[in-house]
Amino acid sequence: MTNLSLYPITRKWPASHPDRLQLYSLPTPNGVKVSIMLEECGLPYEAHRVSFDSQDQFSPEFLSLNPNNKIPAILDPHGPGGQPLALFESGAILLYLAEKTGQFLPADPARRYETIQWLMFQMGGVGPMFGQLGFFHAFAGKEYEDKRPRDRYVAESRRLLGVLDARLQGQSWIMGDDYTIADIAILPWVRNLVERYGAGDLVGYADFAEVQRVLAAFVARPAVARGLAVPQLG
Repeated sequence: MTNLSLYPITRKWPASHPDRLQLYSLPTPNGVKVSIMLEECGLPYEAHRVSFDSQDQFSPEFLSLNPNNKIPAILDPHGPGGQPLALFESGAILLYLAEKTGQFLPADPARRYETIQWLMFQMGGVGPMFGQLGFFHAFAGKEYEDKRPRDRYVAESRRLLGVLDARLQGQSWIMGDDYTIADIAILPWVRNLVERYGAGDLVGYADFAEVQRVLAAFVARPAVARGLAVPQLG
């Protein structure tokens, strides 16, 4: 069995099940991408809560795994070649888990890269733009008198929702009938925009019927419901 105690992060978050994949996260849009993927894949894992309230993400132990001090991160005791693999960045983790399990990423090369294209759409567009809108609408930035920064992100978020809505016309998921890591990456951010940021009216979410339909199907999946609550409080 791999000795995970060799990794400094396990000093702060000891592994009760060192034979399982270790997840260091919070139930944020980026965090739940990975917990949902793990639930969907059925991989055994152990979740550890990285508390922002106590600034766990800046601890030496967490920085030893992710020097960029962001969640989520994983430590897989059964990585490539049977060796442990430490990995950060939610998009990279989704790709890794899809390839490790052979699930939620098409085998056909063209469809595989098309799926990755939509994953990058989330990472480069949806996540940063929705996140900035959240800052200016729901968090500290809402106190700014100048609403031009907020309105810039409102307009861009609405545009991105339009791109997504057009893509979903007449199909079940982003890749048609295939549920993939593209859905797992994008849809938690849509849910967060509406529910946590309360920006539905601001971006005209009611105009995007296809996005609403697919988001409802997404959150109805049992694995998604489980993954949205990981890690638990405490």
